[in-house]
Amino acid sequence: ERRGAGCARVRAARVGAARARGRACQCVWGGARSGTRMAAVGKACGCRAQALGARPAARSAATRSAPRTTARSVTVSARAVAQVSEAEAGASDRSGEDFNKYVAKRAALVQEALDAAVPLEYPELIHESMRYSLLAGGKRVRPMLCLAACEMVGGSIEDAMPTACALEMVHTMSLIHDDLPMMDNDDYRRGALTNHKVYGEDNAILAGDAMLAYAFEHVARDTPSSVPAERTLRVIRDLGRACGSRGLVGGQVVDLESEGKPKEEVGMDTLKYIHEHKTGALLEAAVCCGAIIGGASDEEVEKLRKYALDIGLAFQVVDDILDVTQSSEELGKTAGKDLEADKATYPSLVGLEESERIARELVDTAKEALSGFDKEAAWPLEALATYILVRSN
Repeated sequence: ERRGAGCARVRAARVGAARARGRACQCVWGGARSGTRMAAVGKACGCRAQALGARPAARSAATRSAPRTTARSVTVSARAVAQVSEAEAGASDRSGEDFNKYVAKRAALVQEALDAAVPLEYPELIHESMRYSLLAGGKRVRPMLCLAACEMVGGSIEDAMPTACALEMVHTMSLIHDDLPMMDNDDYRRGALTNHKVYGEDNAILAGDAMLAYAFEHVARDTPSSVPAERTLRVIRDLGRACGSRGLVGGQVVDLESEGKPKEEVGMDTLKYIHEHKTGALLEAAVCCGAIIGGASDEEVEKLRKYALDIGLAFQVVDDILDVTQSSEELGKTAGKDLEADKATYPSLVGLEESERIARELVDTAKEALSGFDKEAAWPLEALATYILVRSN
């Protein structure tokens, strides 16, 4: 109230009223007080404006130049989905539209669960910052892998959803921190200004910290009691390993240490370590944690770990390729940064054609790891592996 925004109950009522009117967007700005922030992000839609009781502010010059989703990028994404559908339809009884429907349905479920998991509450600023990045869209590959693995071994979406959300929280934390000036120093993520460009570096760091801590709380508190406690404990252990010094953080450290070094000095072994830990570790956790929640045997978990390690490395190899073949608008983030910084990447070390061959080989090997599972039950994981290979952002 001191800031002239009204009490939390009034703001919540306004947000609820705006949503009730059927607005399509996620109103992450329900408690925003600053028209400047709305202008900076350039997302002052009717829902947010009505929730705030204010008119949409004009976009800033910086935002008008931000990479945004275009008709071309939507077409490319649709083409990627079509390629997955065509590839997988021949290997199953499913129609060519199944993967598209699967992704849309799972993404909607995850978005709804994330929205509910991190409500807008006091102190509003930190929760606005968390929600800004967490609900900004994205592929939701990690939650989908988690849910698909759980269902494949006989578990339910409801059992795995808290873990799926926690994985996306950890991933979002890594993006917020990775974009900071002292890390990769990027201004755009998912087609919008990065968190620190809107909330400042101090709040961006704290938002990432809060999201990391909350991820473990969410798994421990919200996993249904029907899931045996030892499974939940294993998930917490594996998730902690994936985002710590032997996982995501370790990969980031080696990546930072490698900056400025000649590509030949970095070499393939170091590059593979960076990719397997900075990106692959969390994808591995997504698959294995979903399987654990679903009640998979140790043997099944290890088979799925092989699948996850291969698609994790393939994911980053494809990222390296996209960085030099796609535009900023298509990627939703600054393209060509690795090339400009003269960083070691798969294309820079072995060339584009060989990088594409490596990615295809990794995905094929990953699919082979699923051969011991029921073909129909494993179809989503096979399709997601294909998507990782043919995606356009």
